[in-house]
Amino acid sequence: MSVRLVLGVVLGLVAGAVLPASGASAATTVKVLQLNICHSGLVGCFTGDRVITKARAVIGANRPQVVSVNEACAGDVEPLRQAMGAARAVFVAAEHRNGTPVTCTNGQSYGNIIMVAEGLAGTTGQTGRYTSQDTSDEMRVWACLPAGVLTACTTHLSARSGSSALAQCGELMARAVGYAASGPVVVAGDMNLRYQGNPNVQDCNRSGFYRKGDGSVQHVFASTSLAFVSGTKISMSGTTDHPAWLVTTTLS
Repeated sequence: MSVRLVLGVVLGLVAGAVLPASGASAATTVKVLQLNICHSGLVGCFTGDRVITKARAVIGANRPQVVSVNEACAGDVEPLRQAMGAARAVFVAAEHRNGTPVTCTNGQSYGNIIMVAEGLAGTTGQTGRYTSQDTSDEMRVWACLPAGVLTACTTHLSARSGSSALAQCGELMARAVGYAASGPVVVAGDMNLRYQGNPNVQDCNRSGFYRKGDGSVQHVFASTSLAFVSGTKISMSGTTDHPAWLVTTTLS
């Protein structure tokens, strides 16, 4: 699996900036918000920029420390990061087989975002393309922001092949196990896999981690150093075809 060090797309405030409540009010609380915003314009769930307005409102109301966003355009990074306050972000574009980025209908690169509150975030992101892929021309990818107080990753797995999605999930969770040697880890995304489905998303879980899903295809995996508190589905009011999925944990 190739790994790309990401420097230019890691966005943040200058060192020493005063942190807002999203990063500092309760240092032991880690809320992980998973969003699939269907903002590419390529499929029927697209509702235009209404979804960005709604996502910003959900972020502002729930004040998560980690936000995972799927089916985003590159231009969505900054407005969503601003909704978090002081945060760092990594964007990874899905790729065609020839290595060029998949694009939204507005011409921007299409892919996934991982954002972490400044007080918890590392400084250098990593992204990669999975070894296992289905037969479509969209190559699935992952992005992580490691080496902070915690490591956070996002992904959007194959929608065409359950076996490919499970293999991709296994690849990313193997990486998560490596990150967990240095501290807490969360992995979030639209996995296109269901609990007790065929295949079963639980089969890609690893020792030292647990999984919490929204009852459908969005899941958060967390290392056991993050104690589970609650999981909450949040309506996106018809702006996308998935609810927001909020998992609250505490550092133990």
